[in-house]
Formats: sequence, structure tokens, C-alpha cells
Amino acid sequence: MSASHPTRKSIVIASRASKLAQIQTYIVRDALKALYPDLPFEVALMSTEGDKNQSQALYLLGGKSLWTKELEVALLEDEVDILVHSLKDVPTTLPEGCELGAILEREDPADSLVVKKDLPYKTIEELPDGSVVGTSSVRRVAQLKRKFPNLVFKDVRGNLNTRLAKLDAPDGEYVALILAKAGLVRLDWNDRISSDLVPPTLYHAVGQAALGVEIRSNDTETKRIVAGLIHHASDIRCRAERACLRVLEGGCSVPVGTATTLDAHGKLTMTGTITSLAGDRHVEQTRSREVNSVEDAEALGQEVALALIGTGGRAILDEVAADRTLRQDIGDKLLGAQSQPQPQP
Repeated sequence: MSASHPTRKSIVIASRASKLAQIQTYIVRDALKALYPDLPFEVALMSTEGDKNQSQALYLLGGKSLWTKELEVALLEDEVDILVHSLKDVPTTLPEGCELGAILEREDPADSLVVKKDLPYKTIEELPDGSVVGTSSVRRVAQLKRKFPNLVFKDVRGNLNTRLAKLDAPDGEYVALILAKAGLVRLDWNDRISSDLVPPTLYHAVGQAALGVEIRSNDTETKRIVAGLIHHASDIRCRAERACLRVLEGGCSVPVGTATTLDAHGKLTMTGTITSLAGDRHVEQTRSREVNSVEDAEALGQEVALALIGTGGRAILDEVAADRTLRQDIGDKLLGAQSQPQPQP
């Protein structure tokens, strides 16, 4: 698809500076160039608070805006025109003046088990009792504790290269990691995937494996340009998942899992889950309906969320919030004590 356009400044596409984020940004850039070969597109890369703080657990750092805030400031100040995100990292409520312009075709949203090099295990069931499994996601930990209480789950931060280096270090404590399959595939690291973890063993994160394109709400020209990137089935499924999470007021640090399917006749089926941090309580609800619009999809997501809340999910989410606040308070006190001037000898 090509069209004639008046001469205009370059359309700047921005994202985080990690290797995976760059790959994803160029996926979007190349798709746009294929649609509009006569338009000038540029790429700009930035670091976000989530990139800068690689030591604290995501669970304690706050919401998903860790990965998007600095980028959205540049967008709203007209420094850039398009943001490319891993959709699972995008808050369900965007800043005023910003909107999702497109959701691209989704990769497989499964999580994957990646075992330390030279170890023989292929599945999580094969891991010996006491094996240390690394993941930065409370969703994964909560769900997997239910089914694998014999394993030890520990936080691991850093980009994928860093996490894999920690896994493979000869003196490293990790036997395996749980990672999003889509990231491994986009980095061409399929050979590191030992096996996939899929429902009902592990429900994936909202929006996982999809790329989201964020734009200014008042930029009608860019809105028209990025509309060509929309993949209908992925858009419908992800909008339903995001609507569910929006009702639950969850972020990347909330143990909410999901799975969606859209059949050839337009029937959308969604399962949502909430699991306690200890893995001892689990709420799960599934709903289906025919969908003819994004609004229909979002209504289904909201229905699933309300069903979860009504069957014990709210109590679990309240406990998670209280636990996080307590841990943050303890962390703040420790940091405060460390920053106090020490007595002179």
C-alpha cells in the first residue's frame, strides 16, 4: 500500500534501548516503510526508569509506567511521533493525550522454560526438588508455586542477555529461568527454549507477545498511518485482556494471568486468573461471547474481571497490595538507615 503525501518532517519512532526493544522497533519501522515507502521514518532509542534500576524486584518498584513514562514525555512534547512497546509493559490507562494506535500480530504468548546449559532437564516437571528457578514475575511465581511447591523461585533482573549470563554462570545458583517465549524468538534464541509453559500450568500476562504502538491522541495523520499495522484478531484479544486488567487495577506486579482465543466465527473466549503469592489460593473464570467490535471485546474482559472479583479475587489482590506496601516500607527504612551519617571513630 502506497500513497502520495505532502513533504513532511521525518516520523520519529521511539523505544527503549535494549537489544530486544530495538529489534521490535525495527519490526514496526519496516512494516511502516512497506506500507508507506515514500514517507521518512527515523528511530530514536531511550532509557527508562525500568532499564536504569536493575537491582530491585519489579514487584517493589511499582507499576508498568517504569517502562513507558520517559518515552511518553517525549511523545507529548512532540520530540517523537510513535512509541513501540511490548504491550504487556504498557499501563492499561495511558496518560491524557496518548492512545494505542495499533496492536500488531501477536507472537505465541506462552512462557518458556530455559534450562542452564549442559543440564539434561527439558521440562519443569523434571527439575529436582530445591532447584532455583529465576523469574522477575510474581504472576509466574504465584501460579507455579501452586503446582511445583518443591521448587525455589527467586527474582532475576536485567535484559535477556544479562539473565541468560546469570543462568549459565558456572557458579550461578539458577537451574532454569522462566522467560516470555516471544522475546526469545525475536532475538533468534529459539535453541535456548527447553519447553513451553502453557495453560492450565501457566496463564500468560495480559498483552504478552504483542507489540503496541502508542501515539498522540490529537495526531490524526499518524493515527491514520499506524492504523495499517492493526492485526484484527490480536487487537480484539489484547483489548479484552487489557480491559480485564484495568478493572482489576493490576500492573506487571500483580499475579493476574489470562488466555484468549478468537475463532473464525468471531467468538471470543477469555480465561482470567488471580493467584495468591503463596500459591495456596487460585481464582479462575472463563467467559465467551460473539464480538463485532473492540467495545464488545472490552465488555467481555470487564465481565471476566468482575467474575474474578466476586469469587475471591479482590481479597487476593488486597493482600498483594498490602504485602507490597509492607516490603516497600521496610526497604525505605533500610535505605534511610544506610544514608544516615556514620559516627566518626
